[in-house]
Amino acid sequence: MLRMNIFLRLLWFLLGSICCIQAQVPSRDWLLGRVSARAELHHDKIRNELILTNGLIARKIRLAPNAATVAFDNLVTGEGLLRAVAPEAEVEINGQRYAVGGLIGQPNLAYLRRDWLGRMHADPNAFQFERYETGQPLERMPWRRLRHGSQEAWPPRGKALTLWFTNRALPDVRVAVHYELYDGLPLLGKWLTIHNQGSQSIRLNSFKSEVLRVVEVESQVDPSPEWRSPHLTVLTDFAFGGMSLASLHRAVFWLDDPAYKTQVNYELKTPCLLEVKPPLGPDIDITAGTILTGIRAFELIHDNDDRERQGLAIRKLYRMVAPWSTENPLMMHLTSTDPQVVYPAIDQAAEVGFEVVIISFGSRFNMEDLSEANLAMFKAYREYANRRGVELGGYSLLASRRISDEHDVINPQTGKPGGAIFGNSPCLESKWGQDYFTRIKQFISATGFNLLEHDGSYPGDVCASTNHPGHRGLNDSQWNQYARITEFYRWCRAQGIYLNVPDNYFLAGSNKVGMGYRETNWSLPRSEQHVHARQNLFDGTWLKTPSMGWMFVPLVQYHGGGAAATIEPLREHLADYEQHLANNLGYGVQACYRGPRLYDSPETKAVVVKWVNWFKQHRDILESDVIHLRRADGRNLDAVLHVNPALPVKGLLMVYNPTDESQQQEISLPLYYTGLSATALVAEQNGQPVRMKLDRQYRLTLLPRVAARSQTWFVIR
Repeated sequence: MLRMNIFLRLLWFLLGSICCIQAQVPSRDWLLGRVSARAELHHDKIRNELILTNGLIARKIRLAPNAATVAFDNLVTGEGLLRAVAPEAEVEINGQRYAVGGLIGQPNLAYLRRDWLGRMHADPNAFQFERYETGQPLERMPWRRLRHGSQEAWPPRGKALTLWFTNRALPDVRVAVHYELYDGLPLLGKWLTIHNQGSQSIRLNSFKSEVLRVVEVESQVDPSPEWRSPHLTVLTDFAFGGMSLASLHRAVFWLDDPAYKTQVNYELKTPCLLEVKPPLGPDIDITAGTILTGIRAFELIHDNDDRERQGLAIRKLYRMVAPWSTENPLMMHLTSTDPQVVYPAIDQAAEVGFEVVIISFGSRFNMEDLSEANLAMFKAYREYANRRGVELGGYSLLASRRISDEHDVINPQTGKPGGAIFGNSPCLESKWGQDYFTRIKQFISATGFNLLEHDGSYPGDVCASTNHPGHRGLNDSQWNQYARITEFYRWCRAQGIYLNVPDNYFLAGSNKVGMGYRETNWSLPRSEQHVHARQNLFDGTWLKTPSMGWMFVPLVQYHGGGAAATIEPLREHLADYEQHLANNLGYGVQACYRGPRLYDSPETKAVVVKWVNWFKQHRDILESDVIHLRRADGRNLDAVLHVNPALPVKGLLMVYNPTDESQQQEISLPLYYTGLSATALVAEQNGQPVRMKLDRQYRLTLLPRVAARSQTWFVIR
């Protein structure tokens, strides 16, 4: 009995300790910004290893007999990601493949024992480690900050490491493998550069800038149609062809590792080999005395499977390595170039607090027209807008159109135009394509435009033409076209040009992409648009910050629908106009308000001013992270919670009622990511705050009543 009492007391003590540990979590969670997690580089001279760590993750690289990653660890969970050694990179030059670094001779690729490392040896044909350099992260591109947005450091703070490799078979070639570890985030950047120091060109047929033999997440004997994903998100700056994260993995490949003979899967098909490489080529010449920079990968290690937590980490990644994505101006899409419409629209934007007017598609605007009259007219518009405190930009269509047989991409299957991602598309390395970018730069420089909405951006088409001046044939066509458009976007970033691009070019310099919607849904009846809109907003903000995605408001007809779908005349559909404003601004998201004007009566103007002022009053918290509570279903209250532990206002809850009756429903608020741990001051709208106690899971419960087809909000301090 005495032993049982001692056991129970010990068990009670341990449970109490666990609860205490849980209660302390908000004070040391890196996602709450309360852990310095400063990147450092250590040289373990006994083991001859470099350790790149920030207290959250660590990558260990043994330097002899060749440089090789021998550990890649999640220090938060204690989980090791690496099961076996691989080369640090691979290159194919002049038709010959070479490993860059790495060790061979590991007896079992299921796991890596330290005592095996001393018996492993260098591949004699590989590029051999020569030396290393350290430093700080450098900016990938100049960023001219002109707008309200992130105060993140640029370039991000952290530690940089470069490993240099040589090969006796290519004495004039140096390969540098670069690593950047960032402060405050379990994130590592990695890429390679190839330096031709000789007097002759070399042909880079292909390369892999990352090769990792990763621990399998699950072991299945039988074939599997779908494998679980590892706790590792890999993004690259070689991304195109979609608005969502799932469509970005053009250069990220999870492959089977047939050399891993002891895996459980009978066919050796477990996807546990990570390679970062271009899907085609690049098959380009590196001329004498020049350097090629490969694909840059960002490797984010997660600490659990929670969807919201992983999304928060990805959003923090974008804020750190693409901080221009936090710029979030209020935008009007103007449907005319007539001065009788343009000047009043600019005046209206200034009066209600909108920050950008975009001369939209369907307005007869042509950015490729470099005539003196065209340049003079739009320069005058821009100068007037700037004097009124409004930025002016315009729309240009690129890839989703046909130019001619001479300039369009050539289908490798047919040898003719057609069959591209958008049916027909110009090749960006045709004469037309090269001239297009020159013309757009000239237009922007001559008019001083502040924004470019670049539609139909390059989606990744290949081109089999052998007559285009910017590529030799099929194998170098994708790499060179992507280089063309990303050079242009980097130029825009350096000029301070805001970039709306319906494709995920954030890591190459763009500011905003579509939040994710079906354009024809804006032809639905007005009441149905609101539920769809909040579903789109809810779904789009899992992996995007509010500032990264735009929505749409059809002030005039868009994709049909007639009078039932459109808001003009605005004063006659003021409730729907206000609901669109509340939907978007309540999520911290900007929309393309498309039409000839923003208001048509004093009452309409008052509603727009009301919501714009409300948004600007709460802008910092509204543009912070979204915690997803209830998705809109048209029957119940739907809700999201904005959180930011670094602000005085820690949270802002938006609650919407889509129904025709007043609704009162209980909502449980998870306040963990506000950083609050014991109590919270909660105020509905501008009411008196009430102090409420959080439970042991950092939650509190509200019972809001929301009027029919309306919304309310709560400020949390």
